[in-house]
Order: sequence, then C-alpha cells, then structure tokens
Amino acid sequence: MTEVRTRFPPSPTGYLHIGGARTAIFNWLFTQKAGGKLILRIEDTDEERSSEESIQGIIESLKWLGVTWDEGPYFQSQFIDEHVAAAQRLLESGHAYKCFCTKEALEEKREEARKKKADLQYDGTCRNLTPGEIKDKEAAGVPYTIRLKVPRGEGFVSFEDIVYGIIEKRFEDIEDFVIVRSNGRPLYVLSNAVDDIRDRITHVIRGQDGLANTPKQILIYKALGAPIPRFAHMSLTLDPKKAKISKRTHGELVAVHFYREHGFLPWAFVNFLALLGWSTPDSREIFSKEELIEAFSLEALGRANAVFDVKKDDPKFFTDPKAISINTHYLRSISVEELEPYIKEELKKGGIWDPDFEGSKRDWFLRTVDLIRSRCHVTTDFVPVGRPYFSEDYPIDPKALKKNILKHEGLKEWFPILADRMQAIETFSVEETERVAREMAEELEVKAGILINGMRTAITGLVKGPGMFDVLIAIGQHRVVERLRKAVTLFE
Repeated sequence: MTEVRTRFPPSPTGYLHIGGARTAIFNWLFTQKAGGKLILRIEDTDEERSSEESIQGIIESLKWLGVTWDEGPYFQSQFIDEHVAAAQRLLESGHAYKCFCTKEALEEKREEARKKKADLQYDGTCRNLTPGEIKDKEAAGVPYTIRLKVPRGEGFVSFEDIVYGIIEKRFEDIEDFVIVRSNGRPLYVLSNAVDDIRDRITHVIRGQDGLANTPKQILIYKALGAPIPRFAHMSLTLDPKKAKISKRTHGELVAVHFYREHGFLPWAFVNFLALLGWSTPDSREIFSKEELIEAFSLEALGRANAVFDVKKDDPKFFTDPKAISINTHYLRSISVEELEPYIKEELKKGGIWDPDFEGSKRDWFLRTVDLIRSRCHVTTDFVPVGRPYFSEDYPIDPKALKKNILKHEGLKEWFPILADRMQAIETFSVEETERVAREMAEELEVKAGILINGMRTAITGLVKGPGMFDVLIAIGQHRVVERLRKAVTLFE
C-alpha cells in the first residue's frame, strides 16, 4: 500500500493560532495512526508579512503541543523555481496560456458585468491568441499573467471529500484562473499543488475554507499528470457569536503561546483541541496520547462548525470552560513528578523558586504540590495558591482578613496562646494539631471554626484551601508558630 503522507503548511505571518493548531493536530493524529509521514512546510512566499520570529514561534508552539513531524521544515520560498517551471510546462502542454489583459481592462469588464448583473468571470479574451499575436505582444513588452485553461463544455470537476462527501463543480463555473502574476510570482493555488506533488502528499487535511480552491488544484494536478490526493476538509472554528476565529479579531486569546503562558498543560490542550469538530460515538472527552491516536479517524470529523468560547471579560476563566475543565482534570490526576517541571517554571516566573525544591526539600515540595493542586485549574494558579507554602512573602486577602480575623477580637489574645501550644507539640501531626486546636476552642467556649479559620487566614492569607491541619503539616511547625505570633499585628 502507498505510504500515507500528510502536510501541515502554516504561513509565518504571525503566531500559531487555535485553528492552525487544530489542523496540525488532526494531520498528526491521522498520520500517527496510519504509520505515515507528516511534512512541515512553511509557506513563506508572502515576503512582506513573513518573519523569522513567526517561524520560530510556530515551531516552538508545535513542539510544546507535542506535534512531531517526519520531514522538514521545508520552506516554500526555496521552491519558487519549481513552481515557475511547472507553469512553463503547463504553457508548453497547452494547459495554460499567457493573458495580456491589463488590470484596468479587467476592471472595466467586471464593472460592465456588475451593471448587467452578469457573471464576473474572466471572459477568455486571451485564451485563443495565435502564436503571432502572442509574439507581437511580448515584443512590445506587454506584461502578462499565466492562466490555467479550464476545460469547456458540459463536464465538471468531481472529488469525494472524506468529510463532506461528493463535491462537484461545473467547468462553466470555474474561470480560467491566474496561476502566475504579471511580476512572475506564482500564486498559492499553483505553488501549493506543486509542493504537494513533490512531497508525494496522499491526504490533504485542512480547514473548510480551503474547499473552494480544491477544484482548481485538482485541475492543476490533472494538467501536470500527477496523482490526486484525498481531501478532508475540517469544519471551521468559530467564536460564540459564530464569527471565525482569527488573529485580527481575537488577538492573543486564540494564540497557542497564550495558553502555554497561562498555565495549560500541553497534552490537556491537545486533548481539548481534538474535541473541536471531532468526537467518538460515546462522547468521551479524556484520552491519553495512545488512546487518542487509536480512536481518531477522519470519517468522524463533523461538518458542523466547532465553537471555541473566547471569554474576553472573565479574568478568572479566560477561555473555553471545557478547556479549563480538561486542563484541571490533568493537573489534578497526573503524577506530581510529571507536574513538577511545569510548577518549577511558574514558581521561577513568580520569584518564589528555591533550588532546594529539587534538592534536599524535593520530597516535601512534591507532597505540598500534591496537597494544593486540588485548588488549582492551571499551573499559573500555583503561584498565588502556593506562595504561603513556598515563601514567607504572601499577601493577606482583605475579605479573608475581615471575615476570619478582624470579626473576632478575641483572636488577638488567642493567637499567641495557640502558637505556644502548637510549639509544645512533640509529634507535629494532623491528629495532634487538630486535637490542640479543638481542645483550646472548648476551653474558650467558642466554635472551633473561629480558631481554625482564623489560623487559615493568618498562616496562608487565604479564605479557603485544603484541609487546615494538612496545611499546618505542609507549612511546618516552626513557620506555623512564627506566623501565629506575627498574626497579632493584623489587628493594628
């Protein structure tokens, strides 16, 4: 059987966005399952907008996602001569012709067609020029484009899209389209087809917005005598208002690097993106890498557009709730050892990383991460949630201060007593710390919650968290005692 060969061809005119990442992931999943090859092709022929920074950003985002490729990255600009040579072969074989119509003449014809509400297609003025007429125009230095000569008559271009089924386009509905500009630069429709032929692409998996170009590309494949790959056009990715996700409209909220910087785990994000426009019969949502590759199929891609919930005005849940939910699942379920490098990166950025956390304090560090991750949704949460554990510089939440401390004047006297009793515990354990706190509450004839919640805010600065006595053990006896004694200053 022919080896499966797919390609992901991003344009380096900006960062890798959600739609592009989704395309890359579907190509990668399909190729992995088929045991084929994925080619990374950077389509950098837009010289004005392409940049080295964008190229590196795209490659880094793909690596972060774990999307691997087998060949490349190739750069489309390196093969311009091949594209031009292909156009020349099409001229020589009679499948293309030189068009000397000026922009002004073409616009006049379009305007006339608009007035008559007629077809705006090119009328084929230069399609049947004689060799002599062509020679005279070239001698006069008249610039020309190269157009593909679309067959005329009752026929049509037909292909079976894996997602959308049989697609047919009548010849009469396809104008003789330009494949090379008057400046000699090939158009995308030609370059893309020539590159796919050279790279022996067997399956083209791309967005539904590429569907309109497919009949034209098939005509180029046929004219060049090349095999036609199979096509699978994915549904578009829209925002909740049904507008297409785009860099211009949504900014960095749809950039892959935004989710990396805001605490998403790479596989969690891949898992989420795979569910945009694809599903299994049982609507399963959580997959390991191996499970997702095994379950994936192009036939299961949906035709309905996928919706990505961009939340511009919610500072806490800044993106799609399902994305947050899936990330939370992985963050709380994978081993702390797997989580460790991501937390290290965040604590470094937050200025609270201690080298001993991967040295003498590593066991304590991992236990603490395991304790507090139940309060986290993204890895960036480990800075505010973890600060009381990993640093002495932690803020006191004003609402927690008012509710749990200032509301109870007696705590000003009780905190030092509680500190002495915590210091006197010989075996600092969950059981012993809880016993001491509850016995003291009984003596004072106050609810235990007043002492326990007051301790939480004094020791962590927060109103909520893991079990309070687990927190005491994680922070440690010495620091607990010091913080309780210092807590009297909160009343000043």
